[in-house]
Amino acid sequence: MAKITKRSPLAPERFPDLPAVDGVRFATAAAGVRYAGRTDVMLAVLDAGTSIAGVFTRSSTRSAPVLDCQAKLGGASDGPAAILVNSGNSNAFTGHYGQTSVDEIARATAMATGVSANRVFTASTGVIGEPLPHDRIVQKLQDLNDGLDAARIEDAARAIMTTDTFPKGAQAQVEIDGRTVTIAGIAKGSGMIAPDMATMLVYIFTDAMVAQDRLQAVLSNLTDRTFNCITVDSDTSTSDSLMLCATGASGVDATDNPVFTDALHRVMLDLAHQVVRDGEGASKFVEIRVTGAASAADARTHAMSIANSPLVKTAIAGEDPNWGRIVMAIGKSGAAADRDRLSIRFGDVLVAENGWVCPSYREEDGAAHMKGQNLLISVELGLGEGAATVWTCDLTHGYIEINADYRS
Repeated sequence: MAKITKRSPLAPERFPDLPAVDGVRFATAAAGVRYAGRTDVMLAVLDAGTSIAGVFTRSSTRSAPVLDCQAKLGGASDGPAAILVNSGNSNAFTGHYGQTSVDEIARATAMATGVSANRVFTASTGVIGEPLPHDRIVQKLQDLNDGLDAARIEDAARAIMTTDTFPKGAQAQVEIDGRTVTIAGIAKGSGMIAPDMATMLVYIFTDAMVAQDRLQAVLSNLTDRTFNCITVDSDTSTSDSLMLCATGASGVDATDNPVFTDALHRVMLDLAHQVVRDGEGASKFVEIRVTGAASAADARTHAMSIANSPLVKTAIAGEDPNWGRIVMAIGKSGAAADRDRLSIRFGDVLVAENGWVCPSYREEDGAAHMKGQNLLISVELGLGEGAATVWTCDLTHGYIEINADYRS
C-alpha cells in the first residue's frame, strides 16, 4: 500500500462546512478493497430527474469504469441515478475482468437502491493492473443503501482518497430569481496530475435545474479553465473522472445563467487548487502567468512547459530563484518566443527583461519571494495578446518516497 505522508503543509485548516444539496444522499463503507482500517467505498444516490454531465481522461488506456460512464452519459434522465466509487484499485488494464467488475457492481447497486443499472456510474482509483475484488464491494451495498444521508458528503470525500493527505471540498450558494441555489463538490487527487484531467475524481452536486446538454457544455468549458490548468507531475491517469449532477430540487432554472456559471467556476477552481496543494510531497503552491504570447494556445504551451519542468520545480523546492530555468523552459516549449523581448518576474520582483537580467535585480529579492509557500512566476513574451494561467507545485524528495513505495 502506498505510503501516506503527513498532512500537506499547503492544506486548508479543516474540511469546509458543505451545505446539504437537496436530491442527493451519501454513504460510505470499509470494504477492504486494498486499504485496511479505513473507508474505501462511497455511494451517492440522486433523485429522479437529475441531469448528469461528465468529463473524463483522454488516455488511450482508460479504465473500464471510465469507458462505461462515457457510454451511459447523455441517456434518459427521468429516473434516479447512483454513483459508486472505490479507492485502492483503479480497475484499469485488467482485460475483460474490468467490464465484468463494472457490470457486477452496477447490477448490485441497482438491486440495493432501485436505480436502473444504466443510471449507475462507477469509478475506481488506485493501483493499475490488478483485478478489482468487486465481491467485497457488492457485499457492502445493502449497508450502503441503508446508511444514505444527505449530510455525509465529508465522509464521501474521505472514502475516495488514495495518497491524498486531506479530503477536498468546496461550496457556493447564490441567489437566482430570489431563490437560493446550492453547489457542493468533493475531489481526490495528489499525484499523476496533468491535463487532460488527471488522476483525480471530482463530484459536484447542485440543486439547480439544468438540461443535460447545457450542463455538459458549461462543465466542458469550465474544465478547460480549472482542472485542465493544473499539473503536479505531468502524468495523466487512466481513471480521471469529473461528474456534475444537477438534481433540480430547488426548482430554479439555471440554464446558461452567468451567476450560476460563475459560482460553479469558483467551486471547480477551489477544488483544482486543493489538488495541487496536496501534490505528492509538495511544499510550494505556484501560479504561473504567461502574457504577451502570439496566441492563447502558445501562452498555455509556455506556461505548461514551465510548470512541468523538473528543473524549475526542483529549483522552487530549494527556494532558488533560478530564472535561467524559466528561460530554458520557454525555449524548449516549441511555441513562439523572442529572447530579446522576454521579461520574467518572481512575485513583484522584476528579474529579467530584454533578453538579460534586469540591472536593478538583486538575488536576495528573488530568494525572498521563493521562501514563501504561495509563489507567483510571471512571464511577458512581448509578441501579442495571448495569455494563460496555470497552477503547479514544487518537486521534492517526498514525491519520490511516495511513488517508489506505491505498491509495497
